[in-house]
Formats: sequence, structure tokens, C-alpha cells
Amino acid sequence: MTTQTDTQKHGFRLGTRRSPLAMAQAEEARDRLAAAHGIDPAHIEIVAVTASGDRIQDRALAEIGGKALWTKELDAWLAAGEIDFAVHSAKDVETIRPAAFTIGAILPREDVRDVLVGAESIRALPQGAVVGTSAPRRAAQLLHARPDCTVVTFRGNVATRLAKLAAGEADATFLAAAGLKRLGETGTGHPLDEEDWLPAPAQAAIMIECRADDARTLGFLAAVDHGESRASVLAERALLAGLGGNCHSPIAVLTRLDGDGLAMRAALYSPDGAERVEGAARFAMDDPEGPARLAADLLARAVPAIAVHFAGPA
Repeated sequence: MTTQTDTQKHGFRLGTRRSPLAMAQAEEARDRLAAAHGIDPAHIEIVAVTASGDRIQDRALAEIGGKALWTKELDAWLAAGEIDFAVHSAKDVETIRPAAFTIGAILPREDVRDVLVGAESIRALPQGAVVGTSAPRRAAQLLHARPDCTVVTFRGNVATRLAKLAAGEADATFLAAAGLKRLGETGTGHPLDEEDWLPAPAQAAIMIECRADDARTLGFLAAVDHGESRASVLAERALLAGLGGNCHSPIAVLTRLDGDGLAMRAALYSPDGAERVEGAARFAMDDPEGPARLAADLLARAVPAIAVHFAGPA
């Protein structure tokens, strides 16, 4: 067990990407850990890296290597022992991870909704609106609801995307409510009802990974692990694993606490939004087969234009 004296003597090194939102998430993790253990936050050193995904901004993520572009530098540091744990946006972490790493904690999940900037609602977008997003899920959901709209690629941090919008590169764009809140920009845009506009898998959750054999760090992180958030995030990751989706695969999912279990709704789309299949399931919090069964059901009912973008269970 990690004691307060041990932590103050030896400290911990927290790895994170260098983007403003990633730094805000790292600071939240540091402060929660410090409060939980009754230590000075200075005993947790934040070590920042510029991830490949942050360096390459002119192409969609799916075209340049997928989610690994957010994790590979931190993975190398973690494997080498240069950091004790890494803080990630859970939605950006690949479904299949190296066996040497494990999830030490999931912090309390924030608002899962998307925010539309540039119009009050999807319905209120002008006819033929140009909407900026690099997320296949957002693009497919938009085109399903509004096939008259056009999607253009928007990448970059929150400030970059808002600047592109202000420069007239698009009529509207999407941002995550959780990211805006963590950056102190809660007045930006119009939140979309998560029951009508399903979020991305693991959206709004902060994931902390460490080495699987590092008992000291695992004990330290356990103090901030939020059980309900962990259960919903792991369920959504199990759904992804059952679907065999990747960065090209438009999938949306909403998971709610339902008594002592979880209720999950998920939808798969063709990239052009023309086709959609939806399903729902309820299962125990610790039942990975529940999401797998929902994945199998969705794939069984998916038309070829959807199914081709999902490989099925590994």
C-alpha cells in the first residue's frame, strides 16, 4: 500500500499530451490524487509530450494512423519507466492495448453530450450548411439527420476549431461539452440532447494507465477510481471490441446506470449517414458479455454499407 510518507519521499511522474485540454485533464488527475492522499500536488510531477496526433493537423485521424497517434509516445515513456502513469481521454485510447499496461483509474465521467457551435440545433442549421468535423460518428449522424449538409475536415484543439469557424471555413462545428467545461468555456455553443444525439464511446471520461506490474502506482491510483464511470467506460470499450470498429467506423453509444446494472443504447452508421442500425441492452456492471451480445446483434442486423466498416470480435 502506498503511504503518504512514501509518496512525499519518492513522488510520482504523470505523463500527458501537451495540448491545452490534455494538460487540464492532467491537472485534474493530479489534484484529485493529491486530495485523496492528503499530499501536496507538487509531489506529482506533470511530464508533457507533443503527441503525433497533435503535430499532424491537416488530415483526418483515421487517415494517418488512428488512435495510436495519441498514445504511442506516452506508451514508450511508460514502458521505459520514465513516467509512472499516463493520463488520457478515454475515447482516444485504442480498444486493444499492450498487456504490459492496465487501467489504474477512471475519473468521474463528465457531461457526455456534444455541443453544436454555429446553430441552436441540428434542425436549425441552414439548408446546405457546411459543417466541420473530423469524427466519422459526428459526420454520419449529421448526414443521417440532415443529408443536405456538407461535411469538411476540422482538426485541432478547441481554440483552433473555433478560429476556423470564425474564419468562415464552415457554418458550424461540434465540440465535446466535457472538454469545454474542463477548459472553462461552458458558455460556448448549444448542447445536443444525448438521447437523440448519441455520444462517442468513452466520451467525457479521463483514463489513467500504468504498468500492470507496478503495485505501488496501482495502489496510489485506486483512491480516485470511480466505480460507475469505470463500469460504463469498460462496457463501451467491450462494445467496441465486439464490433471490431476502428477510426473509420461510425459508432455512437449512450450508457446509463440502471438500478444495479447498466442500460446501453448504440447505433452504427454508414459513413455517408444513409444507413443506420440501433440496438439496446441491459446487463450487470461487471458483465463484458452484455456489450458483446449487443455488438453481435447490431452486426447481425447491419446492412453491408455499415457492416463493411466493422470487423467483428477479435
